[in-house]
Amino acid sequence: MTDVLDPPAVAEHHEEHHEDHGPTGILKWLTSTDHKVIGMSYTVTSVVMLIIGGSFAELIRAQLSTPNNSLVSLAQYNELFTMHGSVMIYLFMGPFAFGALANIIVPIQIGAPDMAFPRLNALSYWLYLTGSITMLSGFFVAGGAANFGWVAYAPLSNSVNTPGAGADLWIGGLLLTGFSAIFTGVNLTATIFYLRAPGMTMFRMPIFTWNLLITAILILLAFPVLTAGLIMLYCDRHFGTHIFSVAGGGVPVLWQNIFWFWGHPEVYILALPVFGMVTEIIAVFSRKPVFGYKGMIFATITIGALSLGVWAHHMFTTGTVLLPFFSIMSLLIAVPTGIKMFNWIGTMWRGEVWFSTAMLMALGFLFTFLVGGITGIYLASPPLDFFTHDTYFVVAHFHSVVMALLMGAMGALYYWGPKITGYLLNEKIGKAQFWFLFLGTQVFTFPMYILGLWGMPRRVGIYPNHPGWQDLNDVATVGAIMIGISTALFLINIMYSWKKYPAGDNPWDGHTLEWFTTSPPPHHNFYRLPQIRSERPTWDYNHPGHSAAAHGHAAEALIEKEPVQP
Repeated sequence: MTDVLDPPAVAEHHEEHHEDHGPTGILKWLTSTDHKVIGMSYTVTSVVMLIIGGSFAELIRAQLSTPNNSLVSLAQYNELFTMHGSVMIYLFMGPFAFGALANIIVPIQIGAPDMAFPRLNALSYWLYLTGSITMLSGFFVAGGAANFGWVAYAPLSNSVNTPGAGADLWIGGLLLTGFSAIFTGVNLTATIFYLRAPGMTMFRMPIFTWNLLITAILILLAFPVLTAGLIMLYCDRHFGTHIFSVAGGGVPVLWQNIFWFWGHPEVYILALPVFGMVTEIIAVFSRKPVFGYKGMIFATITIGALSLGVWAHHMFTTGTVLLPFFSIMSLLIAVPTGIKMFNWIGTMWRGEVWFSTAMLMALGFLFTFLVGGITGIYLASPPLDFFTHDTYFVVAHFHSVVMALLMGAMGALYYWGPKITGYLLNEKIGKAQFWFLFLGTQVFTFPMYILGLWGMPRRVGIYPNHPGWQDLNDVATVGAIMIGISTALFLINIMYSWKKYPAGDNPWDGHTLEWFTTSPPPHHNFYRLPQIRSERPTWDYNHPGHSAAAHGHAAEALIEKEPVQP
């Protein structure tokens, strides 16, 4: 039996293939249904949203650097912190996690020629872009952008307390991006179930693809609830329905239940794709297979299931939820996450670790997410949550989590970037970016934990000259500036490295199918496929006769030619 499925006559020389696949240039980006082009559109748009949301964050930290500051007005501050959270969660991290790299990598990892529904895939991107523009356009209308916080609690978000078009544009933008996410969830689920290559059984799929499958199912369960809630909120604002208004017989806290029933699965809709990215990176740069492959899969399934039953830990202080149940559920979800932590450590244990930029980002993710996870366990205890709920402790916990996800996402860009573009990024600039991002995150978040324990309330634009508060806020502002520098270094690296360092098809000696095809992949992804006998088909093909136990010694020659640029 051959080790290659259906090799075409010219497969030995990929450069001999000259195929015309429709428009080029700007018309290609506007009309393509190729999952790789759509994924790149998601990637570029989400990075632009990262820059916009990060700019809002720098303004927020500048305002909070001194007590009683007047850099921005209180109304402007409310708009900034509302739109910072909205842009980062709804327009950057979510679309990047399940729209950008998922779109590009998942079909290639399972040996598929494209997504199951290419036109629906294109529609998903254009809905996302339109929703992003709609939400941000609130800054250009009378009254300004939405200013009720990124969670839009009722009755603060009704038409009496928040009049103007900015809030309506926020709702409309979120509805559009919500439908984009739902369509992407349908597409990912259908693609993974029905378009796998011969031999790619469920338990031979890469962990990244498994995580995106669970993410897609969570999207389909959670996003319709948020969509329904947003429609009800819009009806309250314009049609006098009083669903969330006590005056009309409604229940304001119903919005919190609806929002957080979406909101806590959303945390894992953001996190699970990054967990998958980090798993792929750690295995490849440790020269070992994933430790506890099936355990990782079942931990992911468990996280997905439990995430639907913990939403009310955001509502302990409302007095309307069953505290013991939601506390126990919130503590329980830490168990499968802890299993993943030990599996990541087990994958690195006695491996030949290559500290590339991607690997450093993955390690930074592990530490930062561990800090966010441990502080989350404190917040899962109702007595401790009562004490810290409206303080900067919660802000610090949340930012430890999302900044960890940003590190994992950046690691994935350094890891899969050569596959997508055909070129490597400069490693020295990449490592400088990592240290600014990693150290900046700790300098940014740790003072906020202390501020929270010292009683500084969150969601305030000015604060009194309380002893110690200004110093800690100054330190946090320095950390935010360091994070901003890291983002600038990433953009500089892209410009400096532009088509400078050819990557080859498999610069990392990767394990999964995407490293078998060319860099960048052809229109339908593969000229040929290897026989798929395990979850590491490319490694099996490149290292015949080697068992998994010998995997750690298979890349010794590659280490000697490590593609680290000057």
